[in-house]
Amino acid sequence: MKLSEVKSVLGKLETIAFQLPNGELVPNHFHVTEVGKITKHFIDCGGTVRNEEVVNFQLWNANDYDHRLHPEKLLNIIELSENTLGIGDLEVEVEYQGITIQKFGIDFDGKNFLLTTKQTDCLAKDKCNIPEEKPKLNLVDLNSGSCCSPDSNCC
Repeated sequence: MKLSEVKSVLGKLETIAFQLPNGELVPNHFHVTEVGKITKHFIDCGGTVRNEEVVNFQLWNANDYDHRLHPEKLLNIIELSENTLGIGDLEVEVEYQGITIQKFGIDFDGKNFLLTTKQTDCLAKDKCNIPEEKPKLNLVDLNSGSCCSPDSNCC
């Protein structure tokens, strides 16, 4: 989700809720402790130099039950960050404390911001000779005996 989309959604909300991938909600007394621009300059395993930029929100589960973050306050924090840090309309990722700091993508379901799982990946599969996934065997074929019979030449 791009920053402009997050801002558009915030402008229509009365309260903010973030939902973890397991369905649990981040406690509603959370704080957004950081809004920043993360720049990653790196070289992949195939030797290609890459640059990535994202907007990062850090959520913190505070023991401050008297102060709830309202949409207009988060909008103000975002706008201050855009002006001060020169943040453009980038993809947003969210950090939240689990067993360790976890990074999530973000989406919206009409009510809650959804924290979506992120995966690592090889960016140079063509240079690393990563095999494509092997086709899954059909259990019907296994049960028919045709694959692993002594005359099948497959074992």
